[in-house]
Amino acid sequence: MFDLEKRFKKLEIGELLKGSYDTRDAIISIYAGVGGDDAGDWARMLGEMYIRYAQNKNWKTRIIDTNVIEIKGEYAYGFLKGEMGVHRLVRMSPFSAKQLRHTSFALVEILPDLPTIEVQKFSIPEDDLKFEFSRSGGAGGQNVNKVETKVRIVHIPTGVWATSQVERSQSQNRERALTLLKAKLLQRMETAKAKELGDLRTKAKPEWGSQIRSYVLNPYKMVKDHRTNVETTNVSSVLEEGLLDTFIEAELELYRNEK
Repeated sequence: MFDLEKRFKKLEIGELLKGSYDTRDAIISIYAGVGGDDAGDWARMLGEMYIRYAQNKNWKTRIIDTNVIEIKGEYAYGFLKGEMGVHRLVRMSPFSAKQLRHTSFALVEILPDLPTIEVQKFSIPEDDLKFEFSRSGGAGGQNVNKVETKVRIVHIPTGVWATSQVERSQSQNRERALTLLKAKLLQRMETAKAKELGDLRTKAKPEWGSQIRSYVLNPYKMVKDHRTNVETTNVSSVLEEGLLDTFIEAELELYRNEK
């Protein structure tokens, strides 16, 4: 009976994952909010949580840049797309000598790994791009850290940017960063219902608005999603073990109800 229920659940979720890019791999970018060391540490914690979630599903992960993770797996983007938004952490700060309670915010951005043909078709005027090169900070071969292989590309009209340092050559990282930038801009256009790239020329910045989920470690323990009201007091199972299925399945149901 349990196996039957599991198969039914899988079929039901499959019905919910019919978006244009739901079958694609996913790129997770995590941006620390204001708060110094606490915010940076919170971004790191979230990255580790998503890596563990991916491992639970036997998906492959790769670090593209600091707090940027590539996740390869069937329906990775479809499952993870609802995680996009502001995540809030409340805890006793490990960086505070007075052991004060601290609230940190991080913005999670989820992008699909676009098909090559879509990347090639989406053209960005060269004059709208600013290229920055620096030495990679990661591990690699003898040339990786001696030459400027890390690439950061900024779309000047919107301020949207993407970076890559995981590849071994500057040209490979340039290509990877440009693919990520196009994915970001396409997603912005879809959200804004913009038909042309030029329609995005108002300055676009991450919005640090209301959080989609709170993770409270002190004075009590609770993870709560503010969209679906799903919650648990087992914080370690979420942050340390990456057990996000209950939250993500509720997000998928929410999408279905909104259609």
